[in-house]
Amino acid sequence: MTTFVDRVELHIAAGNGGHGCASVHREKFKPLGGPDGGNGGRGGDVVLTVDQSVTTLLEYHHSPHRKATNGKPGEGGNRSGKDGQDLVLVVPDGTVVLDKAGNVLADLVGHGTSYIAAQGGRGGLGNAALASARRKAPGFALLGEPGDLQDIVLELKTVADVALVGYPSAGKSSLISVLSAAKPKIADYPFTTLVPNLGVVTAGSTVYTIADVPGLIPGASQGRGLGLEFLRHVERCSVLVHVLDTATLESDRDPASDLDVIEEELRQYGGLGDRPRIVVLNKIDVPDGKELAEMVRPDLEARGYRVFEVSAVAHMGLKELSFALADLVGQARAAKPQEEATRIVIRPKAVDDAGFTVSREEDGLYRVRGEKPERWVRQTDFNNDEAVGYLADRLNRLGVEDELMKAGARAGDGVAIGPEENAVVFDWEPSMTTGAEMLGRRGEDHRFEAPRPAAQRRRDRQAERDEADREFDEFDSF
Repeated sequence: MTTFVDRVELHIAAGNGGHGCASVHREKFKPLGGPDGGNGGRGGDVVLTVDQSVTTLLEYHHSPHRKATNGKPGEGGNRSGKDGQDLVLVVPDGTVVLDKAGNVLADLVGHGTSYIAAQGGRGGLGNAALASARRKAPGFALLGEPGDLQDIVLELKTVADVALVGYPSAGKSSLISVLSAAKPKIADYPFTTLVPNLGVVTAGSTVYTIADVPGLIPGASQGRGLGLEFLRHVERCSVLVHVLDTATLESDRDPASDLDVIEEELRQYGGLGDRPRIVVLNKIDVPDGKELAEMVRPDLEARGYRVFEVSAVAHMGLKELSFALADLVGQARAAKPQEEATRIVIRPKAVDDAGFTVSREEDGLYRVRGEKPERWVRQTDFNNDEAVGYLADRLNRLGVEDELMKAGARAGDGVAIGPEENAVVFDWEPSMTTGAEMLGRRGEDHRFEAPRPAAQRRRDRQAERDEADREFDEFDSF
């Protein structure tokens, strides 16, 4: 069974916002006490948080679909709905978040680092919040917004100071087991190590982490063997250590050619050219290994490498190696700029940004795109004429109608608000400039007007009956 997973595709859904409530306060001797509909609750977010006790993405490999809870709708009596609960997903230190196209969305390094991967929908306003001096008793409320739906990719890149690279069975696992307290699986057959192993090494006053990366072979950067899966774990390291086998039984291999092959794979993978290198000639406890190490060492030093002869089995040369690595790690840490605890990125809008765009498509349809118009459409209950008129007023105040006129739109032309897959389409009528022509004095409850004299009420009721009789006669004759 799979026990280590370092790349998963996750399908996440934030919670939907609760709908606002349209309600009128009623009590004895005061049946129309004004609007008292509460707001809907906010939908829960999906949050990724680094937890250093987590070392694999295995949990999300088995259950990749995750959803936060929805906000509750508002209620009468000015009672707001409960917010949805955030869904917190713990990930290992060094997790990179990407979208489906491969663009990096977040790089999560450090315990407690968080990233909101999917934003919960806003709750809709109740009619109490929509009331104003001109709109005393709104007969509608705003709908809650849907939460974000995201397909993201999580990639784990091991956070380590030193990475051990080399052919399978070169002795990397043995080396990390004697340098640190790590206990990796060790055997004399290729590809014993199937997952990266981490160990902590103390050399003097310096404490650093060392990673044993699964063995690389020619073609690893193109997907052969295990290399392509685990080369990403080398990216964050400060120092590269080539572990070369001086006692290999394969006649076509030697330490110098092994080094050239691994360096070529690292070069093709890219991004590792600036890391300092150390060469470790392992297995010098074997007589032939010691002899071969002495032969190739001058050539490797001539290339500019620092070379250490060690034996993981016999514990030879380990102290000098650990202190040399500590020195390089210290230099790398000193050269790395100190990052601020909190980084705030400010992206100011352009001074001429209207907040929306109007474009004409090939079929003659005018499409309106923008955060505000699209959000307002999602909040509108199109079964309520008053709510539709309120939307028309908002769009007009934003300047959408003026831009449609400038773009050449005429009465009867089709206008779509939103993306193609989820747009609201209607026939544009310039007379709907404010929406008042269509809905009259919308948002004002006539029950709140001053009482009319009895004679006037009788005349109004008779006029309504006469109008109803005329409509019935016209329908009957037709």
